[in-house]
Amino acid sequence: MDEMTTDDRPHKAVLIPGDGIGPEVTKAVVRVLDAAAAPIVWSEKQAGLAALDAGGGEVLPDDTVEAVERAGVALKGPCTTPVGKGFQSVNVQLRKRLNMYAAVRPVRSLEGVPTRFRDVDIVIIRENTEGLYSGAENRVTDDVVISMKVATDSACKRISRWAFRYATQRARRKVTVFHKANIMKMSDGLFLDAAALAHERDYPNIEFQQMIIDAGCMKLVQDPTQFDVLLLENLYGDVVSDLCAGLVGGLGVVPGANIGDNCAVFEAVHGSAPDIAGKNVANPLALLMSAVMMLNYIGSERSDPRATDSARRIKVAYDLALKDDQKTGDLGGSLSTDAFAEAVIERL
Repeated sequence: MDEMTTDDRPHKAVLIPGDGIGPEVTKAVVRVLDAAAAPIVWSEKQAGLAALDAGGGEVLPDDTVEAVERAGVALKGPCTTPVGKGFQSVNVQLRKRLNMYAAVRPVRSLEGVPTRFRDVDIVIIRENTEGLYSGAENRVTDDVVISMKVATDSACKRISRWAFRYATQRARRKVTVFHKANIMKMSDGLFLDAAALAHERDYPNIEFQQMIIDAGCMKLVQDPTQFDVLLLENLYGDVVSDLCAGLVGGLGVVPGANIGDNCAVFEAVHGSAPDIAGKNVANPLALLMSAVMMLNYIGSERSDPRATDSARRIKVAYDLALKDDQKTGDLGGSLSTDAFAEAVIERL
């Protein structure tokens, strides 16, 4: 047998099954990727309650972070962080420790998933490292707590350049910044100025629009088709990305990614749903869509057409499955987790 060349080798990726329904949906997704001949070899690591149950004492063990650093890419199921027990969110820790400053949430209408809107095609890009989510909170007196909103010039410029570059690479037409600079003149003003500078200096090819966030949310639910790429700071991005998911059927039909200069983690953005765990009824579509994003990322960043081709085939297959009314219970169908994966595989 000929020796395997570098171009023939699979790409190493970390698989974090997560908690609740996480192991079920990740297993289904891995089945689909294997059937599509995705050039991936997995290294499984734990996070969330699964990591605590394994006896590590941390919801995000060092060896999980180090494995993602080495591989440069990971696929993560939903993880649970115990509430009120002193543990910081798994997601927040991952983003900070791996400096994954861009959260990306593509939202599009799917044939076979009826909603009140059609032809929605929006990408939400969220700054992932600062803002109110910096966790800088202090108790000033017994009845006063202060939470600080942190904005730095470097982070605002970094995410702005990233968003306009993303829009250019994917032939998008417009970037809209949602802000509240009319009230938070310094922090949101800095974010808005950074976006305007990225447009004027480096990306005049992309239309630039700015909108106060409350008016922007109203316009989103009136007619989401008027938006293309949305650029937001951390808290606004968290809220608006879920709002946009609701326009196309909910968190079960949208993928998510956290991307930095050296690492990227692709994840289901829904919760771990412990109430249905182990029942083989969870919808694996969101994580499967995230895996497609991961394959496209590998194809682009590592110039591997095998990954891009696998991503294309899987996307076509799950679109066909939905069109053929092959759906899990949350979307009005009757398929189990495994049966939906099989329906996708049959259409590869």
